[in-house]
Amino acid sequence: MNNDDVIQRLERIEAALNTIITQRRVKDFYSTAEVAEIPGKAEFTVREWCRLERAVAAKRQCGRGHFSEWMISHEELQRIQNEGLLPLRNSHPTFPPRHRRG
Repeated sequence: MNNDDVIQRLERIEAALNTIITQRRVKDFYSTAEVAEIPGKAEFTVREWCRLERAVAAKRQCGRGHFSEWMISHEELQRIQNEGLLPLRNSHPTFPPRHRRG
């Protein structure tokens, strides 16, 4: 192996390391699309976790008019990875069963 081969190989290694560092960069908040990539879930699923309060998230205005998007903090993302989702809250009132007449 000559010096040019070694330099080219080191450049490829450096480029690969830069790619890994970019992918692993810690952010303060993540979008539902970014969170969905980690466990391999659909973005809709992550939005439902937020809506049903299975994950602690906040709404943020975005550039799509009157709509806002869910944002999940880095701490919450780590909690989900380590502990799983929060239990499903029973937000719907329970009604007594209907009685049949006759």
